[in-house]
Order: sequence, then C-alpha cells, then structure tokens
Amino acid sequence: MSEPTRRTRPRSLMLPVVALVALLGLTFWLLPDRGGGSGDAGDAAAASGPSDAAAAPAQDSPEQKAAREEAFAQMAALARLEPGDPLALGDVDAPVVLINYSEFQCPFCGRYSRETEPTLVEEYVDEGLLRIEWHDFPYLGQESTTAAHAGRAAGEQGAFWEFHEAIFADQPSPNSGTLTPEYLADVAADLGLDREQFLADLASEEAAAGVERDFQAGMSIGISGTPAFLVNGRPLMGAQPTETFQQFIDEALAEAGVGR
Repeated sequence: MSEPTRRTRPRSLMLPVVALVALLGLTFWLLPDRGGGSGDAGDAAAASGPSDAAAAPAQDSPEQKAAREEAFAQMAALARLEPGDPLALGDVDAPVVLINYSEFQCPFCGRYSRETEPTLVEEYVDEGLLRIEWHDFPYLGQESTTAAHAGRAAGEQGAFWEFHEAIFADQPSPNSGTLTPEYLADVAADLGLDREQFLADLASEEAAAGVERDFQAGMSIGISGTPAFLVNGRPLMGAQPTETFQQFIDEALAEAGVGR
C-alpha cells in the first residue's frame, strides 16, 4: 500500500478559530473513542458539541461563553447554503445544517454513509428540518483527490449523491490503485452519466478549485481526518452511532425553536 499524501497545514488560515478555542481550553474532537475516524484526533483544535459537559462548564465566564459561541458561529458560517448546490441535500433554509467533511477512501466515511445518512435523510432532510452538505477533505492520497474531483464531475450532471452512494456501496481499500479516472468514469457511466463529459469535468480547473477550497477551509478549523461534522457549527468527530447524530440535531432544532 502506498504512503498517503499529506498536505501542509495552512497555519494562517487556522488562526481566527483556533485562537478563540485555545483560550477556552476545549478540544475539537467529541467522543473520539466511540466511533471511527481516520484522522489524528489530538491534532485538532476547536470546540465541543452541545451535549459535552466541557462545552458549557458551570465556571464559564461571560467572556468565555461569548468566545465559544463566536467559534461555533464561525464554523457554522462554513456552510455554503447555495440554492441548487449539487453537493447538498435538503432545503437551503433548513433550521439545522450538517457539514460533512469527508472523502471517498475513508472507511469510516463509508460507514456513516451506509449506516447513518439514510436515517438522517428520512427523519430530518425529507421533513425540511436538516440540510446536509458534503465538503471535500481528500487527505489520504492522490486517489482521494481524484475521487473528490470525480464527485464534482458527477455533480455537474446532477448525480453527486448517486455517485457517492455507488462508491461507498463497493468501497475499495485505501490507496489500492483502484480509484483511477477510468474506473470512476465506469461508475459514472453505470449511473447513466455522459462518460466523456464526466472525464472532462473531472479534469477541470473548477473541480480542482472547489475541492481545494473545501480542504483549506477544513484545515482552517483544525480538521486532520475524516469524517468530521459540524452541526450548526458544533463539532462532532467520527462515524458515531446514529443516535448521537440524532441527539445533536434534536438539540440544534431545540436551540432554533423548532420541534419535531
């Protein structure tokens, strides 16, 4: 197996959020041992989620609470909220937005996609309560980057989520040499997409720029592995049990004054 490609962390981009949360003494990764995650959890710095006891300790000063909420707000602002976004599911004005930093080689991303995401779509997205946005974080190697570009290419033909499901349904081992442009084009063709257009879009500057923009934004808040989630700006790390996602979403809905 080839060694994963690691990118250089853009320290200047990390400063605004990380400086805030460093003052709070909080850590980004919530419940790191209960679910899977392929990153280095200790390398991140951001705030815990709403259910974590560390998120709102009794001794918090008003300044600390304000700084924590500012950090959450900055992370929530990473949502694209673009009408017609092919990499998003759900209403643009849904009260809760779940940002999913993910990549196609990560086995834990595949677990979330197969075991949890369908439930969230049925219970929340279809009811207008949740928007899910895929944000690319292809950190495991060149095949990850190629697959991320391919996802964008599928999105150009309105089939990102079908492509996403197909890749995760038969997910190859990381860096096995499988995720070539030709293989990915075969997957797209099986979905009924125009193969030549897919390959052209996969190789486009637009796809590369979109993937890199997501990747840089993820690193700017200290993400170092996948899957990593933001629920209205509250971080949640790893392929946690579905019930954990439901808890986070329900609490975010309550904060927004929306009941199920």
